[in-house]
Amino acid sequence: MTRIAAALFAFAAMTGAAQAAPSACDVLRSAVAQSPPGPVFLSSFPLEKDGPLFNTAFLYDNAVAAVALVGCGNAKDAARIGEAVLVALDHDRFWHDGRLRNGYAAGHADNPVKLAGWWDKKQNRWVEDQYQVGSDTGNMAWAMLALLSLKDAKYRSGAIRIAHWVDTQFDPRAPQGFMGGIFGDQPKPTFNRWKSTEHNTDLAAAFTQLAAATKDAHWRDRAGMASAFALAMWNPKCGCFDAGMAEDSKARNATLALDAQIWPLLALAQSGAHRADILKVLQQHFAVGGGMAYSAQKDGVWTEGTLQAALLMKLLGNTAKTNALMTAAEKARTPDGWYRAADRKTSTGFDLQTDLKQHRAYFPIPALAPLAWAALAEQGFNPFTRTKTLPR
Repeated sequence: MTRIAAALFAFAAMTGAAQAAPSACDVLRSAVAQSPPGPVFLSSFPLEKDGPLFNTAFLYDNAVAAVALVGCGNAKDAARIGEAVLVALDHDRFWHDGRLRNGYAAGHADNPVKLAGWWDKKQNRWVEDQYQVGSDTGNMAWAMLALLSLKDAKYRSGAIRIAHWVDTQFDPRAPQGFMGGIFGDQPKPTFNRWKSTEHNTDLAAAFTQLAAATKDAHWRDRAGMASAFALAMWNPKCGCFDAGMAEDSKARNATLALDAQIWPLLALAQSGAHRADILKVLQQHFAVGGGMAYSAQKDGVWTEGTLQAALLMKLLGNTAKTNALMTAAEKARTPDGWYRAADRKTSTGFDLQTDLKQHRAYFPIPALAPLAWAALAEQGFNPFTRTKTLPR
């Protein structure tokens, strides 16, 4: 190759690289870099200007982003989110027992930590979303996973504090497991006495990591209980996991939810026995538009879930399906590299606790959670095990 040809080749390569979309890892790094210095919560929906999603940093979204940043090789950036979680533990306006809120105000984590909210013109007052000020045990599990991914004593201590609060949500009613947490603000929130397959799967992974980090058999025991509950939700009639148990711990919630199928395979070694059945269910009940829907209603592509499925397929070594799912998710990408939460308004099939006349839904707006899962899928990084493999 001549010098001129080599120069042209190099220029073409550089031009192509410049035009290529940034990786999800790079976009996450940029989101942290553009935030105020110090402990930070990233905005879950950065373009929202008003209402319940305005300036809101959901705990789950930030925890997944922190774990994803670790998977991207950016523990320093992840630690800024971890620091914000520690600030929230120490400087809540009311609670000081190890619980965290489901959502905070995006930006620098102050003392006291700020909660998201908005000015309601009809009511002529400041309003806070009652879900956001509550505490789901599944979100607490993700906060534990995020802190433990940082591998430092102070973060481990924070995870232990969270775990002790989650322990108060253990339900001895058969099938034993951890309840949903609390809904609403202090001083007397409502207790969610239902039990979720997804939450207990999260907790099984978080307690497993905590037991490994502390060598404390209590957390190993708690991991076993959470795992046993999730596995008990297997429904052989549909070859799927039910969503959990109702408030009375007698009736099953047979709602089909995508994460309740995928996450056990990512987090629980014993779920591998059901892998073939689950993969069939994913195709039969969730596949839509080249991607995955949240529920069996299949009323739109849920980007985050599509990327969760892509990660699963990558860890299974199925390159063709991984690429197809990543391509479907790319359709939801914005010019600046973020991902829209869905390709249209997409129902979850679950009641919206703040308005029981509606179902929880995802919208076609840029969101942090799918961006974080895109980074995990790109890296092939399992957030439940912090490895590039399925649990064994």
